[in-house]
Amino acid sequence: MESKKSKGILERLNAGEVVVGDGGYVMQLERRGYVKAGHWTPEAAVEHPEAVRQLHREFLRAGADVIQTFTFYCSEDKLEISDNVSNINGAQINEAACDLARGVANEGNALVAGCVSKTPCYENSRNEPMVKAIFKKQMDDFLKKDIDLFIVEFVDHVEEAVWAVQVLKTSGKPVGATMCISPQGDMQGIPPGECAVRLVKAGADIVGVNCHLDPLTCIDTVKLMKEGLEKAGLRAHLMIQPLGFHTPERNFSGYLNLPEFPFALETRAMTRWDIQKYAREAYNAGIRYIGGCCGFEPYHIRAIAEELSAERGFLPPASEKHGPWGAALETHTKPWIRARAHREYWENLLPASGRPKCPSMATPAEDHEHQLKSNIPT
Repeated sequence: MESKKSKGILERLNAGEVVVGDGGYVMQLERRGYVKAGHWTPEAAVEHPEAVRQLHREFLRAGADVIQTFTFYCSEDKLEISDNVSNINGAQINEAACDLARGVANEGNALVAGCVSKTPCYENSRNEPMVKAIFKKQMDDFLKKDIDLFIVEFVDHVEEAVWAVQVLKTSGKPVGATMCISPQGDMQGIPPGECAVRLVKAGADIVGVNCHLDPLTCIDTVKLMKEGLEKAGLRAHLMIQPLGFHTPERNFSGYLNLPEFPFALETRAMTRWDIQKYAREAYNAGIRYIGGCCGFEPYHIRAIAEELSAERGFLPPASEKHGPWGAALETHTKPWIRARAHREYWENLLPASGRPKCPSMATPAEDHEHQLKSNIPT
């Protein structure tokens, strides 16, 4: 399927444009009954293409400029370990996911990003040729479909992220690299600034973070990446696709170590107003590729697009059904609800959880892996 895109990702970013990313797929599709929690593999791209297509379409309507292929954890070694499918291989999923993403992207002016994520092979062996061979195989699948850019995502060791970038850069396509790390650094304790330097030296055009922690924490991490690049005299575009849940604990491994993960995170969900604040702070930090990961629903992506509509020069189609800052409530029949039709009300609201006996924060599980591997206190 051919692309109808106009400007590429680097043309847009080089021109200073804001690029709105899409949201989270695996959690949304798990809740909708198409992904199995645990290994979170993406065979739904083959088994239930209509479900993946619909979510792509909702993100596009909400304002996404980039549609990511639903290929999270799609390396052959991960599929084999998961035992979720026996008659579908990685190539089938990759190619089906590319077709789905391109079909929806062509409905707008969106780009398609082919996405790769961390591999069990790296965790088990640290074998560079083997890990690179896995990324090469995925890259070849994507290149058959002529995607517009690559994104390395959900990698918590910079060494593996560097290997992925080195492989994907051979394609000639732009490469973005987002790590799921905290302000404390990767799983080996390598600081965010140093991670960014290594990624750019490997060839990444765009660097940043995704998943694991909430938006404001992730902004802090990207700021550290930016500082590291500036000190090294390097330049790259900045990207952020954080978690759509509040994680004020700011623990090393993020929401994976919270007791609510993965089936009781709803009370931590970000509101649309939280996301507008995030979008503004990300923009003010110099980040121009702004999207979301797990927990980000289409209305969250719309909130990014609405907050930055002046900078972008337009509103997304989904804003036709949404009044800014509650304006649609102005004609409500109840006067106390009409009184909520303004920005001040929603910006100052402290939402109640409705759970009187619940704490506002949790005690994260110990980051055993981190302690064992790096001896750095959490």
